Amino acid sequence: MFVRTEGLPQTPQQHMKVGVHTPIGSAVVLWGGDPREADGQHLVEWTVDEDIHWGQNTHPASPSQPELRQEGDQVIMRGLLHVTEDGAACLQMGHWSVLFDLASPIRVNMDDSWVQISARSDSITLYPYQV
Repeated sequence: MFVRTEGLPQTPQQHMKVGVHTPIGSAVVLWGGDPREADGQHLVEWTVDEDIHWGQNTHPASPSQPELRQEGDQVIMRGLLHVTEDGAACLQMGHWSVLFDLASPIRVNMDDSWVQISARSDSITLYPYQV
């Protein structure tokens, strides 16, 4: 996904955080690239180090449209959930996808439905890449 990032003030011994701005919203996440390149336009891969826990950090969503937003120390991601054959899940947020592991089974009727997933801001990292 192509995003705009901006480096944020850092404290020593802390992973670098960036503000990430997308067509569907903004949030603060960790930066996995070169700190000198944190400001700018990047193609990125999203990694989330939290699993989907149905009924805890994952719930049915309304309205049915993708969204990214910050609520305190939580990043809220809304999108179309797809369960993969190997037991993982993919959240389709507009034109990009974020992969998740499942900590608990997803109800059968929730596959291919709109959900909202909440994850700690410091559990999400952006990794820039070039094509």
